[in-house]
Amino acid sequence: MSRNPAFPPSASDFLLASKRCEITVLRQLLQMGQLVGRISQLIHVLQRERGTVNIYLCSHGGLFGERLAARTRDVEQAELAVQRQLAQLDANAASLAGASRLFSSIACALHNLTTLPTLRRQIQLQQLAQPDAMHTFNEIIRSLLALVFEAADACVDPAIARRLIAMFSFMQGKELAGQERAIGAAGFAAQQFSVEAHRQLLQLIDGQERCFQSFSEFADPLSLAQWQRMQQQDDREFERLRRIACTQTRPGDGNDTSLRWFDITTARIDLMKQIEDRLEEALMTGCRAALSAASDALTQDAGGLQSRLQPQADGYTVFIAASQGEPMLSDGINPRLGRSMVEMIRQQSQRLQALSQELAATRATLQERGEIERAKGLLIQHRGMTEDGAHQLLRKMAMDQNKRLIDIARAMLAVADILPGK
Repeated sequence: MSRNPAFPPSASDFLLASKRCEITVLRQLLQMGQLVGRISQLIHVLQRERGTVNIYLCSHGGLFGERLAARTRDVEQAELAVQRQLAQLDANAASLAGASRLFSSIACALHNLTTLPTLRRQIQLQQLAQPDAMHTFNEIIRSLLALVFEAADACVDPAIARRLIAMFSFMQGKELAGQERAIGAAGFAAQQFSVEAHRQLLQLIDGQERCFQSFSEFADPLSLAQWQRMQQQDDREFERLRRIACTQTRPGDGNDTSLRWFDITTARIDLMKQIEDRLEEALMTGCRAALSAASDALTQDAGGLQSRLQPQADGYTVFIAASQGEPMLSDGINPRLGRSMVEMIRQQSQRLQALSQELAATRATLQERGEIERAKGLLIQHRGMTEDGAHQLLRKMAMDQNKRLIDIARAMLAVADILPGK
């Protein structure tokens, strides 16, 4: 803490230190917002590469082979932007709440990204089956989304936390839409949908609805309005093809339908990316506004205190009266200044308390979601289930036992340590 060297330390020293700490955290949150924006773009181009790969593999190299190199370049550029943002974050984010988990998620995401070159060589040579390639892409994207989740969990400003939750929820829904595009493209290209593919598509549709409902609860008005406008657009062709993919075993006319499906779903996901960009803009605007307000408050309070302080030759500082002839307290503080200091401390304490209560309510929602995700992870690990399959099982258990989904998840986590390894 940088303060006047007077001893004993004064209340004003620590009041200003409190505000400086707020500014430090808000600057870190601004960096986190920038990182989330870079990750959003990386996930978007990875989703597009995954869809292209699915059609390429399922058509046995007959379709989209010429697009693979361009998709690779897009991902590499977006990955470089993320790496540059991480290089800045590493030196400055150690004091963020939950920094240890955040950095662990970053390590996992970076490790998963290193598997891409080998994956692409296998795809180019058609040495990898489409389900295996898609699984690898899914895991890479999952680790990047987990990073966004940890960023939201580490946030200490309730308004910014709400915007991060809205963006995370929307990104997760968009990822499920990307998986639907990829599975549909593969099925149409192969001219066959299995019973398992039908089940996966229905689960993905259900998962999107859950994610977008969560987004709607936390989104800013402009982003929510943009999403509602998108929902009102004419998408009869998309719904028609979606019904075919979910219900028919052999859709027929594979190549033409596959390309049509890919184009329609890509246009839909690109519209989602525009909303995602709007969410990023709202997030960054909120970060900058909070930082500006905190900086202005610090300047104002520091200026007000400085005008009442007078440095002495011996290095000490004393309060001076606002006007000649005003009485002084026994410790040399003018009564009006003492009342002013008490009021400033009271206002800062009340404001921090209100922020703490609001953040606690926001984090309760995020914590429940995190516990459900960890319970799903246990099912994936120990029973070899898909993410959507794990969610369906948790929901069925909740319905069968007449309990909340979070209660089932917590019960499962309580016995996690005694579960056998897979």
